[in-house]
Amino acid sequence: MPDWSYHPLFKPWLSRLPGNAGREFIHRGMSTIASVFGGKSFIEFLGHMSPSGKLSRNLFGLDFKSPVGLSGKIDPNLTGTQAFQSLGFGAIEVGPVSVLPREPDVGASIAPTEDALILPENLQTIGLPATLDTLKKKKINVPVLIRLEEPETIANHFKDVGDAFVIEIDSIKSPEDLSQIKAVLDNRPILIAVSHYDVAATLPKLKGASAFADGIMVEEHGVMTSGKQVLPLQQISGLTGAISMIKKEIALPVVTSGGVVEPADALELFRAGAELVFLSGGYIASGPGLPKRIQEAMLDIREEEANIQPGWLWYWFFGLFILLGGSLILFYSLTKVILFYDEAFMQMSRLELITYNANLYKFMSHDRMTLAGTMISGGFIYMQLARHGIRHGIHWTRKAFNIGAITGFLGILLFLGFGYFDWLHGLFWLILLPVYLIGYRKTRGANEPPASKNRTNHRAWKKAVFGQLLLVILGSSFVLGGIIISSIGATSVFVDTDLQYICMTPDQLNALNEKLIPVIAHDRAGFGSALFSVGLLVLTMALWGFHEGSAWVWRTFLIGGIPAFSAGILTHFYIGYLDFIHLLPAYFALALYLGGLWLTRDFFKSDSR
Repeated sequence: MPDWSYHPLFKPWLSRLPGNAGREFIHRGMSTIASVFGGKSFIEFLGHMSPSGKLSRNLFGLDFKSPVGLSGKIDPNLTGTQAFQSLGFGAIEVGPVSVLPREPDVGASIAPTEDALILPENLQTIGLPATLDTLKKKKINVPVLIRLEEPETIANHFKDVGDAFVIEIDSIKSPEDLSQIKAVLDNRPILIAVSHYDVAATLPKLKGASAFADGIMVEEHGVMTSGKQVLPLQQISGLTGAISMIKKEIALPVVTSGGVVEPADALELFRAGAELVFLSGGYIASGPGLPKRIQEAMLDIREEEANIQPGWLWYWFFGLFILLGGSLILFYSLTKVILFYDEAFMQMSRLELITYNANLYKFMSHDRMTLAGTMISGGFIYMQLARHGIRHGIHWTRKAFNIGAITGFLGILLFLGFGYFDWLHGLFWLILLPVYLIGYRKTRGANEPPASKNRTNHRAWKKAVFGQLLLVILGSSFVLGGIIISSIGATSVFVDTDLQYICMTPDQLNALNEKLIPVIAHDRAGFGSALFSVGLLVLTMALWGFHEGSAWVWRTFLIGGIPAFSAGILTHFYIGYLDFIHLLPAYFALALYLGGLWLTRDFFKSDSR
């Protein structure tokens, strides 16, 4: 569940559900998707959340794909563990685990002021048997840290299912007791958990226990009130102070839990010396995209040599040829419309067609104009992806480019549906194919993860989340529209409003010239294929290209949309085909386009490149 769906669609009503119903709905739903065939790939397609290998680290003898983990407070029922490992987390904490289950009357929630996580005084737990059973059944591919509430009693049950263990400082009676627990756990890593508020008071005890520990987990601090814990979402000052205090006295790695609500908070903790940062209430408040935003901010502050891909120019020329091809089609659709090879196939001249039915001639020009506008837009988007993304080795831009190009090439098969395939299209694809293949081969090193200037949950980011949703819907609408138009082009060819405008039935068209419908079908299928391909470009840009400061992405949406919408809407006014129902999808798409641009402008406006 990316931020663009979480904040506008789900969070407003899930937060109104009683108790923990909203949390469980989200966690069970995401885990169900992650568990089915192709589910993890679908989650990755929607959010592109896999962490970069550049951020991986080895700690406690364990490999962490990301330095961002998830606190056990977020998923006490372990219903979301199957999904969380696909959301960019490098580790998952489980617990606290006690012998018996505990179901408090108070549910977890975010305060109405959006500044604190409210939890029951005694945290919810599913108990020893259920925790063991769940962990043994689920395949978790990231390190699991198990928080033991009663370590002396239950430690021996978990030595084969946990990668590391968290024990709260108050549960440790003496260093010797900790030594015995570590022996029971077969010397697996143990982290001592302590609230940042209590570090100064417990420092002597921490120093004594550190001889048998592998790390310290500094946690957010909560205030008890009326049977509830109130944990402020942002606690950076206390956490960084506690890290500094520990670092001066104890030579152990320090990780933190909670207190992070935006990327800047995590960066400050890493600068203070934290090795890992576990998210709690900030993850709920800021949304599932927070791990990804933190990782992109970390990449943004790294100083590395540019990974320039010399083959980007081939991809740029691929887009240029499509743009020029679309421009040529637009020129002919405004002048001759029917080309010599069309006339040869139909055995009917352009003037004969105009004489018989001028609206039919205009209708054919309308199909070719909309195809031209779509091709010009697609060509420009390809050029932008190549120039601003693939050139710099950014992985998502190459992936988006390839998805659009490959589906575009496959669309040529639709031209054969009614037995008409013009040689100009064939020649065009024969020119494009080697250009694409050379570009594909020469840019295989484009594997750089994206970086982002985003650091805070500022107003522009909050607006952009809603704008991103509109652009995702826009791209999805283009894809769906391409499928529908291609299907119509390969089957019935016309919709009712088309026939009303032409003032002829398919039988009458066949009686006039039995090769007329194959030519029209060819144009419709071609437009549908182009719309599908460009729709995928728009969709993948909307899903993967939202990084603060990437002004080129906003310009690509802005300029790239103008030819397609101009051709798609103004063409109908040009030929007098003004049926409102027929144009309603175009008006809907235009509203999405304008709304998406307006809501995302401030987020993208400072160009980082």
